[in-house]
Amino acid sequence: MPTSFLEIVELPDGRIALRRAEDEEALVTLDFSADAKAFLQGQHIEVAKAMLNVGVQMAGRMAEGDFVGEEDEPRVLH
Repeated sequence: MPTSFLEIVELPDGRIALRRAEDEEALVTLDFSADAKAFLQGQHIEVAKAMLNVGVQMAGRMAEGDFVGEEDEPRVLH
């Protein structure tokens, strides 16, 4: 991905999106259910920011070759 500024925005439909500052197209979107928003007591935007921040950091490490994953092991997503 070319170097550009990224921004986290709340879309009109309530989803949280990560996009390039100069582009309207979302790179990643997060959609919290009503139950999740209630559980997070209105702090879902802060949780989304943290999730996207970690994702961007991991993508950066992968691009630099600093992240080594186990390709032969099954991936468990939690």
